[in-house]
Amino acid sequence: MTTIWLLVAVLACLAAAALAVALVRARRAHARALEERGWLLERERESAAQTAVDAERARIAHDLHDIVSHNVSVMVIQAGAARHVLATEPAEAEAALLAVEAAGRDTMAELRHLLGLLAPPSDGQEDDRLSPQPSLSRLSPLIDRIAFAGLPVEVRISGEPRPLPAGVDVTAYRIIQEALTNALRHGDGVKAEVTVRYADHALRVEILNTGPSILTGGRSPIAGGEGRGLVGLRQRVAVYGGDLDARRRLGGGFRVRAKIPLERL
Repeated sequence: MTTIWLLVAVLACLAAAALAVALVRARRAHARALEERGWLLERERESAAQTAVDAERARIAHDLHDIVSHNVSVMVIQAGAARHVLATEPAEAEAALLAVEAAGRDTMAELRHLLGLLAPPSDGQEDDRLSPQPSLSRLSPLIDRIAFAGLPVEVRISGEPRPLPAGVDVTAYRIIQEALTNALRHGDGVKAEVTVRYADHALRVEILNTGPSILTGGRSPIAGGEGRGLVGLRQRVAVYGGDLDARRRLGGGFRVRAKIPLERL
């Protein structure tokens, strides 16, 4: 009888030891699993952060291109106009030089804004000197600069204007800016028409530049293919699930048309 109880005790001890070993192994495996999961989550966070950084760099690169391309084009045209009339029409020359100054100030303000995004103030407060983001609500100064530089622009707004997501608002503004700048830079445009349509589910933007017919030798504003600005804008529009079409018109000039889906408000 004593032998049986001794055997039971030995077996119980062995079972307890085996259970303890199994528990220790399970805890170690669980700890390793948690460590691996934490490592994977950290890698995912780093990857997401890098993706966000890359997207922001691309956005800033597009903005810098738009700012420099548009404003420098206006400044070059106005400076040339001032040079031609400096001796004969000093008042017109002064007006052209004032337009150059205004375009330069706008460029500096927007560049300060972008640099402010890259390097925010150390006290964590926004810099009051930074200009507002480009927006459809701020089209008038852009249209005035283009018209003063020699390309009359007619603007039509249809639908009920409403607040737009910030990225969509900036993108729509940049589409108009790039299209008008191309028309102004290449000098084929007689006038331009800008149409902004607020629909229930989409924002539509169209810019028409009238000019010589391509059937009679008219030249496209980007005859050698799409410029970097329009390529960048196409990518921006695609981010929001939209599409952008830019092409020459048989009747003359150029057309840029974009559709950006919107959530119904």
